[in-house]
Amino acid sequence: MNMEKFTKKQLIDALTEGDRVDDIFVVKIKKGVSQYVKGYSFNLLLTDSSGKTVDYKFWGGRNEGAVRTMYNSIKADSVVHVHGVVGFYRDMPQITTNEPDVIEALEKGQYDESDFIKKPKKDINQMYDDLMKIIMSIKNGGLQKLLLSIFEGNTVKEKFKTHPGAIEIHHNWVGGLLQHTLEVAKYCELSLELYPTMDRDLLLAGALLHDIGKLDEMEVTSRIKGSRKGQMSGHLVLGCILVAKKMDEFGIDDYTKDKLLHIIVSHHGEADLGSPKEPIFPEAVAVYRADGLSSKLAEITEYIEDNKNETEDDFKYNRRGSKNIFLR
Repeated sequence: MNMEKFTKKQLIDALTEGDRVDDIFVVKIKKGVSQYVKGYSFNLLLTDSSGKTVDYKFWGGRNEGAVRTMYNSIKADSVVHVHGVVGFYRDMPQITTNEPDVIEALEKGQYDESDFIKKPKKDINQMYDDLMKIIMSIKNGGLQKLLLSIFEGNTVKEKFKTHPGAIEIHHNWVGGLLQHTLEVAKYCELSLELYPTMDRDLLLAGALLHDIGKLDEMEVTSRIKGSRKGQMSGHLVLGCILVAKKMDEFGIDDYTKDKLLHIIVSHHGEADLGSPKEPIFPEAVAVYRADGLSSKLAEITEYIEDNKNETEDDFKYNRRGSKNIFLR
């Protein structure tokens, strides 16, 4: 049977009041069915590759069963085809659908999942070649074998090439984790020029492996979301488990093992940022600071790029950072 196929037409951040919507979105949150004076309605939170979200409201008639059947056909992460109009509710944009217009959940094959994840910022194959060059420059045989076993394995290699670096905050695009990892490694190489007494092999191994747990922490379907493992353990713990098992396979000495695991487990730096331990030797401090610099620069650069054309003002208030960001 030939299914009708749909292509994303307009991103959420380009919607304006009064727009007629005939487009596809991803369901991020379902908010339930409720009764109103003319019948039954439900709310959803929709998203797309812009990284933005928009509230959605379906205004149904008095047939409660029909409205609930429509609502139940839509799952979290469903891709939905929406007919509606953009308005404003509590000073925020909202898409509304009134009968006889409908919202329908699409089946796989009716859309391209890549429409809903941001595209790579840099050439993925070139970045992976750069990563492999760093690995081949490591002189410690055990650490090099460890890294090759992880990054040359088919499962990890293909996933690492395309995996995002985060759900929302930074590097949340195809290849984002690879780009972030390379940025951290390059900042660490710069730190070696100023502090050459650091152990280069240990430092770069820590840089390349610090976020390896994100492969299990996040899932990528029609959107980026946290996995069950990620919600329960987090990428610091998951990364330590993976690397510890691999180090046992290669018989890496306990001293090196302890230091590499410490780099991974301490790379968030502070307990308030989710770090079980604070970094306590130079290589761990370097990875922690490099990680922060890469993520913060990506976050503010992306914020400016996303918002500079939405206002003529020089500044825009960033709720997450609780401060104005200069856009020019």
